[in-house]
Amino acid sequence: MNEAQRHPAIASELALLLALATLWGASYTFLKIAVATIPPVTLIAGRTLIAGLLLVAIMRWRGIALPVDAANWRRFLFQACLNSVIPWTMVAWGTRALDAGVATILNSTAPIFTFFLTFAITRHEAVTFRKLVGVVSGMVGICLIVGVQALAGLGEQLAAQIALLLAAVCYAGAAIFGRAFRDLDPMAPAAGSLLCGAAVLIPLSVVVDRPWTLAPSMNSLLALLALAVFSTAFAFVIYFRLIQTLGSVGATAQAYLRVPIGVAASVVFLGEQLSPTVGVGLACVVVGVAAMTIPQRKAAMA
Repeated sequence: MNEAQRHPAIASELALLLALATLWGASYTFLKIAVATIPPVTLIAGRTLIAGLLLVAIMRWRGIALPVDAANWRRFLFQACLNSVIPWTMVAWGTRALDAGVATILNSTAPIFTFFLTFAITRHEAVTFRKLVGVVSGMVGICLIVGVQALAGLGEQLAAQIALLLAAVCYAGAAIFGRAFRDLDPMAPAAGSLLCGAAVLIPLSVVVDRPWTLAPSMNSLLALLALAVFSTAFAFVIYFRLIQTLGSVGATAQAYLRVPIGVAASVVFLGEQLSPTVGVGLACVVVGVAAMTIPQRKAAMA
């Protein structure tokens, strides 16, 4: 691939990474509105079911069939547990007890775990010093954007903080395991894993929340719909595409981008004040994401 061909390809993948970060960054706002009148388990069950059915409908329209073999569906179920069922439940529980700053920092640690799991265990892609610099730079940037004062809350509410770190480990494992679907259209593992997640969560919702007794507000229902369509269905398709093109470490770099996007949204829509270190933090995030995603010249030319 020559220089002219390679640069547009890199630019398009980085644009998709930014789109994914935006979609998942917006999910926190949708969640906050939806959970006001819809309990967490039922909310997550509805989110996965609506998103999964939407993707199946789009796949049928495109003439793409879901795999029918048991092996792929077992992998879909495992991916669902790693990428949605377990971490979303942990995040929903953990964030109720934590300050927003600490929760944001802990939620952004997935690239760190992805890097070290790849380095220590899977070795499925090149783990370079440049990527390590990117991981560290991005994490430093997150702390500076959120505000270093948030680190003072570390160690308090330990169980909730451990829950968010375990959720980040799950996201890292999901990004690595997602490489197993590289021979499938990105919509297939997205739809399959979401349907498997719904199959696990719906019975749990029936037992825990008795959803037929709920009276959700229109705002919560609209937020659930936006969460399912934009921050789940479309986001998952982009996510599985990026795992194929940028690799596991690169795809999880969106966790760093979500933070400045979320901070910018809070400033614009909620009138919140920026941390004085936000400029330096944003520069660190940009450097970190670039180091984690843009291939080195020699590797790209090879």
